Amino acid sequence: MSAVVIGVGMVPFATPRMSRPYDEMAEDAIRTALTDATVPLEAVQQVYASYVYGDSTCGQRALYRVGATGVPVINLNNNCSSGSSGLFLARQAVESGAADCVLAFGFEQMKRGALVSQWPDRPDPLDRFTDVATEAQGTHEDVPLAAQFFGGAGQHYADRYGTTPDTFAKISVKARQHAAGNPYAIFRDAVTVEEVLGSGDVFGPLTRLQCCPPSCGAAAVVIASAEYAERMGVADRAVTIRAQSMTTDTESSFDPEDLTRLVGYDMTARAAREVYDSAGVGPEDIPVVELHDCFTANELISYEALGLTAPGTAEQFVQDGLNTYGGRVVTNPSGGLLSKGHPLGATGLAQCTELVWQLRGEAEERQVQGARLALQHNIGLGGAAVVTLYER
Repeated sequence: MSAVVIGVGMVPFATPRMSRPYDEMAEDAIRTALTDATVPLEAVQQVYASYVYGDSTCGQRALYRVGATGVPVINLNNNCSSGSSGLFLARQAVESGAADCVLAFGFEQMKRGALVSQWPDRPDPLDRFTDVATEAQGTHEDVPLAAQFFGGAGQHYADRYGTTPDTFAKISVKARQHAAGNPYAIFRDAVTVEEVLGSGDVFGPLTRLQCCPPSCGAAAVVIASAEYAERMGVADRAVTIRAQSMTTDTESSFDPEDLTRLVGYDMTARAAREVYDSAGVGPEDIPVVELHDCFTANELISYEALGLTAPGTAEQFVQDGLNTYGGRVVTNPSGGLLSKGHPLGATGLAQCTELVWQLRGEAEERQVQGARLALQHNIGLGGAAVVTLYER
């Protein structure tokens, strides 16, 4: 039984200083998605709520603002891939026949500043990752841990292939250019390569404007069976989930000689291969991608992990403008995590929302003309990677 997206919704993302409470943002996203799907909450048979920073049953708190219908509500925390993990479970529930109509929503009300552990009195799930990074590049207590991981991965890549700093910076420039057409994005003002490079060093090739900010927001998606969509008269606007794969780390992730693996290269490459094989398509068939650009380094690395360009060619891919409008594939038309924002629990569902709009032809200034396939890539350290292929 095939699963289709029949409704999407999100709220404009915001900085922590400008954020509303998480339950209000989630309510708005849920109501928008249900309206878009033209189904009432009572039609939903299962609910998956994703977030990282919040107490248990925050999902119920948010959902009950819309209604309390007694159906199962499952709360998810899978780091930055929480939203797409909810999408993965919703798709499974529909394809298995366990439910005809499922809601997945995600939200985050983040604090200002770098991400930190909330439970320092017990084993840290990223201890092994930290040990590998420390072995590879030493300890840097004044640098946020995520920046050490991804900045170190970018430096390893640059050392291997001779990638220049301006290549990384151009990814931030492109993100702002795309976000200018997205009313949901936080950072919509243009920046230059010189401004990006001069914004203050963080770690490795990364400067401040190459790091996604703490963000707040919410997004929601309604998944249904194709038969249900037909029965409800919404099949003409439905977007099919043609293939999807979720992977976690293998021992290859913990190689101090290659920090690109530590931040998810192998997980991503394996998930992408499984999706392409399942769908019978190749990366050359994909015109639009929303990928996990938490840092410019990870966007660069992900081009190759997803097969969008051959190993060692990502710099030329960027320099030739093949990653934007008029190029081979438009990456992050929304502005991505760098410019749209990265409220962790909402990110995967916001990526889905953008791609559904693209495939429906509803992306306005950001529209990739003629797109019939779209690829989504969302990762979380610790770790999980979800790659999803959509078709219209």
